[in-house]
Amino acid sequence: MKKVSSGKRQFKYRSLSILSLLTAAAILASGCSVPGGAGPATAQLAPRAVKTEVIAKRKISNPIEQVADVSAGTTLDVIAKANGEVTEVLKKRGEYVEKGDVLFVIDSKDAVSAKRKSELSLRSAQETLQQAKDNKVNNRKDLADNVTRSETAHKNAQQDYNKMRNDYDSGLVTQHQVDQSKQALDNAQMNLESAQNKLSAFDNTDSISAAQTQAESASLNLEDATRALDNYSIKAPGSGILTDFNIVVGQNVSAAAGKVGQVQQVDPIKIKTELSETNYQLVKGKQELVYYNPDEPDKKGTAKISYLAPIMSATTKTFTLELEVPNADHLLQPGKRFMVQLTTETEEQVVAIPTISVIREESNTFVFVKQGDQYQKREVKLGRISGEYQEVLDGVKDGEELVVTGQNTLKDGQKVESSQQPTATTAAK
Repeated sequence: MKKVSSGKRQFKYRSLSILSLLTAAAILASGCSVPGGAGPATAQLAPRAVKTEVIAKRKISNPIEQVADVSAGTTLDVIAKANGEVTEVLKKRGEYVEKGDVLFVIDSKDAVSAKRKSELSLRSAQETLQQAKDNKVNNRKDLADNVTRSETAHKNAQQDYNKMRNDYDSGLVTQHQVDQSKQALDNAQMNLESAQNKLSAFDNTDSISAAQTQAESASLNLEDATRALDNYSIKAPGSGILTDFNIVVGQNVSAAAGKVGQVQQVDPIKIKTELSETNYQLVKGKQELVYYNPDEPDKKGTAKISYLAPIMSATTKTFTLELEVPNADHLLQPGKRFMVQLTTETEEQVVAIPTISVIREESNTFVFVKQGDQYQKREVKLGRISGEYQEVLDGVKDGEELVVTGQNTLKDGQKVESSQQPTATTAAK
């Protein structure tokens, strides 16, 4: 029974509400009628006066900024190339070092001994080589002298044979004597040919190559020993801040252990950040950007863009940006965070118009511009909003006369009537 009563009450209230609405409508209808039954009255709204304003550039916002990390220009690993006990440490972690500075020293007694042995081996090989060169000169001289003697003996034998033949023709000697002279000439010829062959064979044989090879090998061994000894003094691979360096005297180091420290080069130093696709478009094509320490916002500097990734990273979906900053005084240290201005103060001065001047038709936006003696309807592309003004990306330019009130009563190409008396004002920048 209670449920039924409640339903009746709700129905009664709804009926009263509908009746009240109908009554109110009737009163409104009667109130809008002209006395005497002349029919409904039409509300007449006076059109707003057309006013214009000169379009100007104004600051739409502060420069767009992004947080960036300060990092070393280049990081070089300090690697021990020898094994042994550390006998001396000359540099400390956090200290600035120059390229070639000795950082620490390893016990090098064995390396010194190996170098000394290589020096002795080289000296012995050089002496052997010199002796081989001297022997070559002496042996060739002996062979050349033998050829000379053989040539003289052959010449004499030839003269004796010729004389013996003449004497035989004259009847002074016998045939046997001629034959003996001919045999002597043949022997002299064979001796000469043998001496010449020996000299030629000697000239075609490198009698010092083995000794020369041994000397060169000994020289290379000495170079290796010298280089190995140099490895016992571990030096800075570059100029910068020495980090991750914890070597102490008495510690044993090994070449297989990898790096024992790092040198972070801080001149120049890098300011690095990752850009979204939108911010990438702001930076693309620029040569330098403004940066500053957020703790000292009044001290700003300009840095060259050393790298801007041409394509987006597939992992982070960002574009890498790196600035290169000269840092001769080493005031900028890796690990800090700076701000980078992606736009300048000048870029933030843009053509802007009052938002009340914009006519919106579906998804399009328009404004009216006074062009000579008529009003021209322009489609505009809008950007950022700042207070009562909005950035115009395309459609109008500064210096033109924009209709700021009364634009809804105008038509494209409508003539400017003297009765409208448009008032032009200049927007404050």
